[in-house]
Amino acid sequence: MTADRTAPVPRSYLYVPGDRPEMLAKATARGADALIVDLEDAVPASGKDRARSLVRAWLVEAAAAGAAAPGRTPEIWIRVNPGERGCAESALLAGPAVTGFCLAKCSGVDGIAAQDAVLTAAEERLGLAPGAVALAPLLETASAVLDVRPIAQASRVRHLHLGEADLCAELGIAAPEALDGPGGAALAAIRTHVLLASAAAGLLAPVGPVSTDFTDLDALARGTRALRGLGYRSRACVHPRQLATVNAVFTPGPEEVAAAQALLDRFAEATRDGSGVITGPDGRMVDEAVVRAARRVLSTRR
Repeated sequence: MTADRTAPVPRSYLYVPGDRPEMLAKATARGADALIVDLEDAVPASGKDRARSLVRAWLVEAAAAGAAAPGRTPEIWIRVNPGERGCAESALLAGPAVTGFCLAKCSGVDGIAAQDAVLTAAEERLGLAPGAVALAPLLETASAVLDVRPIAQASRVRHLHLGEADLCAELGIAAPEALDGPGGAALAAIRTHVLLASAAAGLLAPVGPVSTDFTDLDALARGTRALRGLGYRSRACVHPRQLATVNAVFTPGPEEVAAAQALLDRFAEATRDGSGVITGPDGRMVDEAVVRAARRVLSTRR
């Protein structure tokens, strides 16, 4: 699923437990660009049916709010359980308020194909455009990381998530918040591998992993800057307190935005005049590759 690179790209994704109605009620006003309503790890096995019902009711309210203020509400993603339960959750919860479904513990293309079939039927039933509902697989195992290319190329996939907590536990890596600690080199390689597969498939950049420490915002900022330096453009958060820091790191400054817009204006003028290459203010050649980077700057939510 080639991503729409003209649409605003979320900087932050806030996890919200699906079995906590008081958190769901406040979620859209927390300041996240996107929400991930969690029906998997955040919900005990005995409470999953109740959580699904709560989320379904909440989505009705979210759809009404989105219709009243289009473009002002965060994207809504639902993290569904693996296997048949997850397919049943997607079938029940798909609708105009839902941007897509995050596939927990994605193990390969078979699970994505099953979700694709469920969502195709749901779109027909609801009168939604074909392919309107996206998928975002979570890579939480070594097997998923090694199989990332076919996963990235599968139907409906808009972006990938890297779930480092489970992955590091499997690999025996002590997950650092930044990349300068033990295991940092290994994680940098994994993050780059997932980024390359995403770019090759035409997806948005992967969503960066969560930091479970929501008290040390300086460490969060360092780790988020490390992700941005690798090419990531967003990060998942487990607590609203983390949102301002993550949003700030991934928000281009006014000078960066102005420079990107000026470059695009000059390139558009040169293209109208029949030239595909211009020289930038610093004297360096500007071609389509540089222009794509400028477009990415302007597509970031602010």
